[in-house]
Amino acid sequence: MSDMYDIVVVGAGPAGLCSAVYARRAGKTVLILDRAAFGGQITYSPKIENYPGFESISGTELADKMVEQVLAQGADVELECVTEVRDNGDTKTVITEDGNEYECRAVILACGARHRHLGIENEERFIGEGISFCAVCDGAFYEGRDVILIGGGNSALQEAILLAETSRKVYVVQNLDFLTGEQKLQEILSSRENVEIITGSVVDSINDTPEFTGITVKRVSDGEKRELSADGMFVAIGLVPENGPFANVCELDSAGYIDADESCMTKTPGVFVAGDCRKKAIRQVSTAIADGSVAAISACRYIDSL
Repeated sequence: MSDMYDIVVVGAGPAGLCSAVYARRAGKTVLILDRAAFGGQITYSPKIENYPGFESISGTELADKMVEQVLAQGADVELECVTEVRDNGDTKTVITEDGNEYECRAVILACGARHRHLGIENEERFIGEGISFCAVCDGAFYEGRDVILIGGGNSALQEAILLAETSRKVYVVQNLDFLTGEQKLQEILSSRENVEIITGSVVDSINDTPEFTGITVKRVSDGEKRELSADGMFVAIGLVPENGPFANVCELDSAGYIDADESCMTKTPGVFVAGDCRKKAIRQVSTAIADGSVAAISACRYIDSL
């Protein structure tokens, strides 16, 4: 059994990291737990141009700056997967996959969300072997080759623009009849001669071949099919929250997001939520940061009231 912490933060994305900074500046002891690398989803963004203070910065660089600040403030960090939060009244127990248990007075859930999959045959088989969710991570493998990008939102368009810089051909496939990303991103993408945008179409199947060779898309309006040959495919169709382990201490909506008010407090006193895992209208770095500061201040006030 570990020493008692004031606050345990589950998740080391922008929301979790910001909450740790605020909590440490308020004099609280803080432990951050994350099952993977620190930084969250922003580490997949090649360029961020809408975060105050930086005209342009990569997601990885911004995440590194946040982590450095948290460490300088004196927060403890561990790479562990949290499987349960137990409510003991005035204290909580955070349990990890490794069997460790951390006692604390408050918990901030900032566990983010994972990449949404297409859910079709052969997809799982090719993930990491032709199918990727991160152009920043894997785009260089397809220099001078043909790739497919599935999605039409901001993240998808940013990925497509990055891929277009090095790939020979980029197919962008969107299920709606229009792209939903920012107009500026659409203009940049449309200006690239090696990009073909295919709207109103869905992925019908992935070629059943030993190696990834392409897909068949189907037009929603009339069912007409078209084969797209490519060396790789990037899927950017949104995120799925992973809040199942915390359903005992939080109310989840129909999509699995944690329902909380603007104080970021859940139904369980002492358990707070911040970032992409929270039910909200807008999911951006700036809104995650806002959640992190609110959740930390609320958690500190809760602890001080005990």
